[in-house]
Amino acid sequence: ACAPYWRLNFCNKNMEKKGANNFDRGNAKHKLLAEGCFAAKYEGPSIKTPYSKKAQNPGFGFTTSNELARNFAEIGDIVRGKNLYFGKKKKKKTETERDKIEKNLQKIFGDIYKELTKNEKKASEAQNRYKDTKNFYQLREDWWTANRETVWKAITCSADRGNAYFRQTCNDDGTSSRAIHQCRCQKKDGTHDSDQVPTYFDYVPQYLRWFEEWA
Repeated sequence: ACAPYWRLNFCNKNMEKKGANNFDRGNAKHKLLAEGCFAAKYEGPSIKTPYSKKAQNPGFGFTTSNELARNFAEIGDIVRGKNLYFGKKKKKKTETERDKIEKNLQKIFGDIYKELTKNEKKASEAQNRYKDTKNFYQLREDWWTANRETVWKAITCSADRGNAYFRQTCNDDGTSSRAIHQCRCQKKDGTHDSDQVPTYFDYVPQYLRWFEEWA
């Protein structure tokens, strides 16, 4: 699958910096979340302006909110090691952007794994669940599940009200309604999941999202 044009300029500089020498291993999970949110925060405005202009053209099939969801999903793929896009490669270098980011993320999740296994009570459980101690795919998946709401808030924090993911509709009594608080089913005890990310794009395989964009 060929990556969409916008993916060529996707902002992942913060994701590349995670392997810096001054990285605090004891604070790995918090540093990762902070850098992921910074990447998301600066990606949001880069989408808003050009897509707002394109949306004024007749026949343009995408909205800014959709593109925010797509970029959110790309961040999720990068964090979880599912990114298919190789990125640029500097002259006389064999390492691509994806290789560099992946190497840094493996190092960070290795540090997170070490922190988990330091706790005697959690060590056995962590070792049984995270048996892949090279790529840490399951640990990365769990990290994304726990933090995707925070990353979503970061990427949408500067979006205009008019680009909200949920549009207002009418209730049966004629009053306006938005489904933002109804995007997850209630549990049996009547409570809602804390995860209120209004998109599942990050769980759609990357190549299928790209196919849909090219269609």
